[in-house]
Amino acid sequence: MKTGIIGLPQVGKTSLFKILTKADVSNRSSNPREAHIGIATVPDDRLDRLAAQCNPRKLIHAQVEYADMGAIGQEALKETAYLSSLRGVDALVHVVRVFEDDSIAHAGGSLDPLRDIANVEFDLMVSDLAQVEARLERMKKDLLKKKTPELEKENELLLRTKAFLETERPLREMEMTKDEKKIVRGFMFLSEKPILYVLNISESTTLGVDLEAAVAKYGLGERAGRLNTGASAICGKVEAELAEMTDEEAAEFLGSYGLEESGLARLIRKSYELLGLISFFTVGEDECRAWTVERNTRAQDAAGAIHTDLQKHFIRAETIHWDTLLELGSEAAARAAGKLRLEGKEYIVQDGDILHIRHSG
Repeated sequence: MKTGIIGLPQVGKTSLFKILTKADVSNRSSNPREAHIGIATVPDDRLDRLAAQCNPRKLIHAQVEYADMGAIGQEALKETAYLSSLRGVDALVHVVRVFEDDSIAHAGGSLDPLRDIANVEFDLMVSDLAQVEARLERMKKDLLKKKTPELEKENELLLRTKAFLETERPLREMEMTKDEKKIVRGFMFLSEKPILYVLNISESTTLGVDLEAAVAKYGLGERAGRLNTGASAICGKVEAELAEMTDEEAAEFLGSYGLEESGLARLIRKSYELLGLISFFTVGEDECRAWTVERNTRAQDAAGAIHTDLQKHFIRAETIHWDTLLELGSEAAARAAGKLRLEGKEYIVQDGDILHIRHSG
């Protein structure tokens, strides 16, 4: 899963990407439109606590791939390379500036997050509409040559998407069947991608309260409640300071603001939620590891995330929830207490499950 970070110029987008991924952006291409790719580790206190209990040789957290896109706008969306990179991501993080800094000019001339969000959203929808109209024109010729149920179904769906976009609503809010989503996914429409709005706010003495209240304060509450949409807030300046600290220093620093976790940890978690992802764990002396799967994944398919052979030769999954194992102290104690369950291939893996795959291979 790849998440694209987008935003207008001077919103703190690249700084956020750098802090998230610890990537070196100094060697970035001279082309301002080129995407920069980096990997962020998904913080997970559950995995850390399990590792502290069993003391494995290796501890491996889940990871999320981020693409830092050049500043977005109508001109950028006309460039093939930029458009191709943006279409290739699974979700969007739209960084929106609400911090005050007279030394940094705002692209819109003033702070107005809802205006900035609406303008970027409009540009995404215009790009999608042009793509739909071009495909419909080609479809007319295809249907004149030979009508097939598949072409007629696609044509009908594209006419619906065109009508929906013309109401100035993004495609992520359009209700679709599973089959329709499969067709639409092939077009990689920009406004169909799940989106997380991230407000980059000013530093303050009441930052803990401000971060929690920012979504409501700047009017994103209603928008964040829409289909496939979320909202969060960070203070880029504070996050940059945290990135330079040890874990102990960071915990003390966060505590001074009344915060239990960094804005980046919250952002990564919300990215996970937006994409419909969960983590399950494998735990042992050699390795404690988090694995990423989509919500509602069957046990046999989850085994495939570890190795394809485990999926192919799957027999059962020995399962226990992370907090139960932590409470009982060991797998031996869990087995003695009858808390280890044997689940079949149709079992739906839950967030925080620990799995041990039994297989015939």
